[in-house]
Amino acid sequence: MLYKDHEPGHFHAYYGEYEVIVAIEDGTVKGEFPRRALILVLEWYEMHREELRQNWELAKVRRPLRPIRPLE
Repeated sequence: MLYKDHEPGHFHAYYGEYEVIVAIEDGTVKGEFPRRALILVLEWYEMHREELRQNWELAKVRRPLRPIRPLE
């Protein structure tokens, strides 16, 4: 997540030279990722959707973001 980023709420994910942007509200994906990596990102997104919403609100007012656990 980036401070002062544009609406709608979203996060960026990177894998090597690949990048996707995932909308927090509906999981819409823009960009390209290898299939397996995208599946993992979307699994993580589903597990942490509410935390992502909360962090988006914090980012909009430039407050420190709360850590979100990675997949294990």
